[in-house]
Amino acid sequence: MYYRTKTYLAGDWDGDRDAIDKIHEWNGSDYYSLFDFVDVHEFVQARDDSLPCTIKSSLAERMRMCKNFILIVGDHTKNLTKGDCRFCRRYANYGGYYENCYSGMRIDHRSFVAYECSLAARESLKVIVLYNSASIDKRMCPEAVQNMGYHVAMKKWSYNPYLGRYEEKWDYPSVRDVFLK
Repeated sequence: MYYRTKTYLAGDWDGDRDAIDKIHEWNGSDYYSLFDFVDVHEFVQARDDSLPCTIKSSLAERMRMCKNFILIVGDHTKNLTKGDCRFCRRYANYGGYYENCYSGMRIDHRSFVAYECSLAARESLKVIVLYNSASIDKRMCPEAVQNMGYHVAMKKWSYNPYLGRYEEKWDYPSVRDVFLK
């Protein structure tokens, strides 16, 4: 039995690494003191060479410790395939004609991110969807949390007089405000 005190951070760890790093920077800083959470990924780890089914089992265990779910949405989040059983070496050798794979685990064609989103919806966690851009486009968000929780852009457009143009800058106040709700 776990106390639900932690926060689950999900996203495209390759494509949106800058946004994930920014969340961790804000969380670990004394300057950004109102932004304080414990990331569940620091407590439970899965090996990268594990099978998708064992990683998903570890993700479900982590999710049971959480009260908040943060999803970082970027350009490729909805199209991610990592975690799909079709790309598992055991599924490929098995042929995939049945509901269970060679290792006896249930076949699941969702990516890790889609799986995490459906778990968050099922567990009724506080869902915070942060877009790694200056605009919110819910079509880029996985369907399980598309109409749930709070959706906030992590960046804003700001005029740079030295360059004579607008550029995207991180928007800490907007992100912090959604955590305070």
